[in-house]
Amino acid sequence: MLKIGMIGAGFVARFHERALRSVRSAELAGVYALKGAEALAQLARQDRLGDTKAYDSVADLARAVDVICVFAPNFVRVPMMREIAAAVEAGARLKGIIIEKPLARNLAEADALVRIAQSMHVPTAYFENQIHMPAVVQARTQLAQVEKAMGPAHLARSAEEHGGPHEPWFWDPTTQGGGVCCDMGCHSIACGMYMVTPSERPINYLKPVRVNATMALLKWGKEPWLSQLKKRGVDYSTTPAEDYSSVALEFEDPQTKQHSIVQATNSWMYDAPGLRLLMETFGPGYSYTVNSLESPAGIFISDAAAAAVLDSELALEKSQASRGALILQPDEIALYGYIAEWLDAIQAFEQGHDALLNLEYGRFITMLIMAAYLSHERRKVVDMTDPQTLTELATYVPLIQQGKGKQVL
Repeated sequence: MLKIGMIGAGFVARFHERALRSVRSAELAGVYALKGAEALAQLARQDRLGDTKAYDSVADLARAVDVICVFAPNFVRVPMMREIAAAVEAGARLKGIIIEKPLARNLAEADALVRIAQSMHVPTAYFENQIHMPAVVQARTQLAQVEKAMGPAHLARSAEEHGGPHEPWFWDPTTQGGGVCCDMGCHSIACGMYMVTPSERPINYLKPVRVNATMALLKWGKEPWLSQLKKRGVDYSTTPAEDYSSVALEFEDPQTKQHSIVQATNSWMYDAPGLRLLMETFGPGYSYTVNSLESPAGIFISDAAAAAVLDSELALEKSQASRGALILQPDEIALYGYIAEWLDAIQAFEQGHDALLNLEYGRFITMLIMAAYLSHERRKVVDMTDPQTLTELATYVPLIQQGKGKQVL
């Protein structure tokens, strides 16, 4: 049984703790975080995930586990990986390293993470849960023979939208890496590309040709929302990030030379029942749709009873209401693909190789995100076949990430 160690004890770490309740061959052995480590360890013990302990350092955690997970904020990913590498050099014997999406804030940081991981010779997993969503995977499985007869999909639309992040650092473009495109565009770009990738081809088979993006600050730069952010310690009047992003990506099949299009749309202004994932894929003579807000279950809370509700998100992630007719997802963790991505990673590490999605794949997605920011800044299509453009992307830091978003929003 693999011993799992988590760096970070915030929102996403708690989501993964819930996922591990449904995963065999793994126990949550330890947690390291600047705050919340003991609380998460106690929760894991209550959930019978093992004798989970809170550790005082990355090195101590690395020595006590088989797999280490970087669920810490984006701006500390590189130093955390250096600490892991130092622990491995000092004798820690890891069987796997997991990094949550997005891999990094920019391509230079992504390259650093890949290089550090390669120097350790330890298998890796890039956690992008939406590619593992059972609804998406099952739709592709059922359409496999149709695709074989008619040809692969040529258009995918992938969207993730909700009312905004939880923590202040998520809102700050200098610490998070940007706005909604960095935070959630990584999901929609990756999932959209997966949906148009021909069956039985590698996950990174398609070659990007062009990227065209539009970003905007539509809601959170206005009152009363602007003042709400200031109360959280984030001032979008001086250092704004985009709360809306629309990215169109064109890919080419390297063998058939056929092209496909992915439309990735993301926003932090979705004032609706809760987080929505909406995927649509169209092929020659077939299609499928996934909508996370369609559920066989629902609940109702009257005004009189609403005072008893302590947490509206018990019904659905990013839920913005605590009364009325609310959507209920009986197994949100499975719906979003968290359990499936854990099963994939655990099996891969037990066999001594990378997961379906490794850090090199995470780097590839980071490159596409950077291309989207560059397209928005220059108000033109970015040519991904141009060697000079690829060289520029290697060191490019978006203006929004630099805290200069007022120039482009």
